[in-house]
Amino acid sequence: MKRTPLYRLHQQRGAKLIEFGGYEMPVQYEGVLSEHKAVRESVGVFDVSHMGEVEIKGTNAEKFLQKVTTNDIAQLADGKSQYSAMLYEGDSTYPDGGTVDDLIVSRLSPTHYFLVINASNIEKDLQWLHRNKIDGVEIINRSDELSLLAVQGKNAEAVLQALTNVNLAEIRYYHFVYGKLAEVEMMISRTGYTGEDGFELCFPNEFAEQVWLAIFDAGKPFNIKPIGLGARDTLRLEMGYALYGHELDEQTNPIEAGLGWMVKLSKGEFNGKTACLKAKENPQKKLIGFVLQGKAIARQGFEITNKDGQAIGLVCSGTLSPSLEKPIGTGFVQPSHAIIGATCFVKIRNERCEAEIVKPPFVKKKTFNKDNPNQLPQNIFVTLKNEN
Repeated sequence: MKRTPLYRLHQQRGAKLIEFGGYEMPVQYEGVLSEHKAVRESVGVFDVSHMGEVEIKGTNAEKFLQKVTTNDIAQLADGKSQYSAMLYEGDSTYPDGGTVDDLIVSRLSPTHYFLVINASNIEKDLQWLHRNKIDGVEIINRSDELSLLAVQGKNAEAVLQALTNVNLAEIRYYHFVYGKLAEVEMMISRTGYTGEDGFELCFPNEFAEQVWLAIFDAGKPFNIKPIGLGARDTLRLEMGYALYGHELDEQTNPIEAGLGWMVKLSKGEFNGKTACLKAKENPQKKLIGFVLQGKAIARQGFEITNKDGQAIGLVCSGTLSPSLEKPIGTGFVQPSHAIIGATCFVKIRNERCEAEIVKPPFVKKKTFNKDNPNQLPQNIFVTLKNEN
């Protein structure tokens, strides 16, 4: 297994380490619940250096990315990022429209883009990018050279501002700048995977320990904590964010996974467009959220049934929501059964456990003020049941 440049510091903090995406990664330090709470109430730091980073350069960089990703690259300006996906098409071994990977695309210039991809998909993604490569494009894998930290929570800006002269308040959501932080030149992005305000910091590996230690020193007044993969999963699932290998995979179209907003069918031709149109007109499955009665937790692959015991789908993800103190999950079901407010059942240890179908996210915060995108919201958690 590979290790990130922060492996030694994870060991020093007593992290429980597991294999994830080919890396030995911390799944928890103090515990999932306390780490989850730290991010929701103050600030936490994730080592996500296992993620892949790829540069796309050249005169045809925009044209290339417009073809291989689902979102509209033409809507990007310098310093802006977007969530997107790459889909299979043609004579691949997977169905047309199946998801190669979900990713973040950032524009550095009209001829220079930066992709952040999933760790477990790095080689597969690179193969697909090279397979679709056109003249006037250079593909550079930076995954083994760069570290990535996510600093998340309402106090993230205050912690990081103490380490930089960059005015972080001016960085809008899904925008980025280059600047010095902790005396290191880096890419500073207002992005994250938790539903909280926060930043992702990308910089060369040799500065990883320096940056990590500086952040924790600056974060002492906010009781900053390191966060493992366990809390990363509970945080993202509460927000209904997709995790590749669960809500998205080679057999799943983003339309079916409720991600139609990042599939721009009007932008022109792109890989998987025909399959996306078919999925929109006649979906074969649909992603639901559900809240279970009782304390049993659903896991990936568990069967979902209707009240008569007939199988209608399978669970994608499941956990105990620390914010709601209830078991929650996602699953794919037959479209006719994806009815908000309806009852379904999940087979857990040979028992049929009752659940209510809801529309993710399970918890949410106020939306950004459209007149002032830099004004960040306070956290207000509500159950979806109260909104429907």
